[in-house]
Amino acid sequence: MIRAIVLGAGESRRMGAQKMLLPFGSATVIAHVVDQLLNSAIDQVLVVVGHAGDSVAEALSGRAVDIVHNPDYKSGMLSSVRCGLRALPEQCSAIMVALGDQPAITTGLIDELLQTFARNDKGIVTPLFQGKRGHPLLFSERYRAEILTHYDDVGLRGLLHAHPDDVFEWAAPTAAVLSDMDYPDDYRRALAALESRE
Repeated sequence: MIRAIVLGAGESRRMGAQKMLLPFGSATVIAHVVDQLLNSAIDQVLVVVGHAGDSVAEALSGRAVDIVHNPDYKSGMLSSVRCGLRALPEQCSAIMVALGDQPAITTGLIDELLQTFARNDKGIVTPLFQGKRGHPLLFSERYRAEILTHYDDVGLRGLLHAHPDDVFEWAAPTAAVLSDMDYPDDYRRALAALESRE
């Protein structure tokens, strides 16, 4: 079983509006991201919400996702990752951490990442584009306990630095793995890219 944790708890201060709820295609940003995961080979999708959590959860109503509220979301992304990890069932072979503000990620890209993980013996797979590591990140269940107790200051980057011999860098075919949305210009670029794909 491979399960996904979608991080959707941030305050979106730089965007000036709750970016998870911005319109994107026929849905919202967070719903679009979740739909890509639901259409992939992922077995379970769990969304961690925080700021405007009820509204974000409502935007996902009718979708087969589990919602977890992170009361400590202001302390950063790692707190949401841990919140998701604690909520996942024990029966799990691998965990994908996806960003709720990365709508350029497609079902096809997610499935390629899963296939890469299945084909090699590394416990961590990270997408790489033009020398830069991006998201989603996929790692073995055996790292769950370690993430729950380590890397307070550096987040998941610390996991990759601690286990360099167990990291496979998958050469992603697109810059989508690097393109999350922090500012209004990022949102406009993501919308333009969506229109060019349709």
